[in-house]
Amino acid sequence: MVEGLLAMWAAGGERAEDLDQFRQDKALALLLGHELPAAQTARDFLAQFHAEDLPLLQEGKAPVVAETVPLLGLAKANTELVLDLQCRRPVKTATLDVDATVIPCDKRAAKRTYDGNRGYQPVLALWAEQDVILADEFRDGNSLPSGLTRWVPAGSGNRRVVEKALAALPGGIDKIYLRGDSALYEHELMGWLDAQAIGYAISADMSRQLAECVAALPEGHWKPDQHETDAIREWAEVNYLPSDGIWKKDAVSPRRYLAIRIRPRQGELLRDGNRMRHFCIVTNRSDPEGGCGLDLIRWHRQKAGTIEHAHDVLINELAGAALPSQKFGANAAWLRLNVILYNLLSAYKRVGLPEEFHTARPKRLRFLLLNTVGKVVRHARETLLRCTKEIARALAGPPRTSFVLKRPALAGV
Repeated sequence: MVEGLLAMWAAGGERAEDLDQFRQDKALALLLGHELPAAQTARDFLAQFHAEDLPLLQEGKAPVVAETVPLLGLAKANTELVLDLQCRRPVKTATLDVDATVIPCDKRAAKRTYDGNRGYQPVLALWAEQDVILADEFRDGNSLPSGLTRWVPAGSGNRRVVEKALAALPGGIDKIYLRGDSALYEHELMGWLDAQAIGYAISADMSRQLAECVAALPEGHWKPDQHETDAIREWAEVNYLPSDGIWKKDAVSPRRYLAIRIRPRQGELLRDGNRMRHFCIVTNRSDPEGGCGLDLIRWHRQKAGTIEHAHDVLINELAGAALPSQKFGANAAWLRLNVILYNLLSAYKRVGLPEEFHTARPKRLRFLLLNTVGKVVRHARETLLRCTKEIARALAGPPRTSFVLKRPALAGV
């Protein structure tokens, strides 16, 4: 059932009813070794991931429901996929990019999100170096009062999501880092990351106290950032101590606040009508050798090309946005299966294709490889797929894959 859904999504199908059209491809069924499921069969399968009256992992304005045993089984399958990729193309660093997104959904069961529309707000944790999603948590919309800029409230289980991601990491990783937006700006989470020796950079809430510290910086304290045509971007380190009652300046790894200032050239207004904008990140990392705080700011910005890219692919190029059911568990399974497909395509590119395809998006893979016509033939008791010379050359170019190291144990096992 999973193989049929993933094959359909990889080819460009989105909804369960697309399976009925997909079932007409007899050559694909021959290659898979089984018939593709009917649309209603797939819906019945997804419904098995749902259960009523499950306990809550967290309560309050953004409750999160515990996962069913079948959903946990999908998570374990995803962990095995990540482990297999690490065995074939090992890396020694793991940068975890954590972020949430909104999936608009007009189903009655969906709740209001921060923009007033119905939808869901899943959270993902991506391993940037391998471009695979380690953990996902499907959540209801649960809008907050208007005027709040952060729609994931404090105490929203971000540490739980990070712990899931860490548990899914293979063993043998030398260094772990984390990047996130202001939804992760929780002192309890940062204290836990400090204790785990995990280096991080997180967008800070611009509280009144922090804004006053930034505004009070001497003009000579600001240093140039990257050049922009219509604005001046600068950065500075802020001598700021949050009033969380826990942190001390003489700590082993003191937190640092790095501010960014954006102002228009020649005294004009910015596009939003402001004369100046300030942002800030908090980090427990020291400056890189020969570098400065600006390198950490730029490192934090890189998550726009990782986790935000993953959200875009899941929603716009796979089937993450085409949630199939009124049942929460069925939709959670649908998203997790799309996560598995995202990771499978990442592994496919890195292990089975030349380097020129390693950053290819699904639509390019479809155009060049997945949806190209081939001929399935039977010869000498074998089933063969005959493609054009160009595709055969691309697929045969990389060496046959093998494990380059022994399968490491999962972290925490």
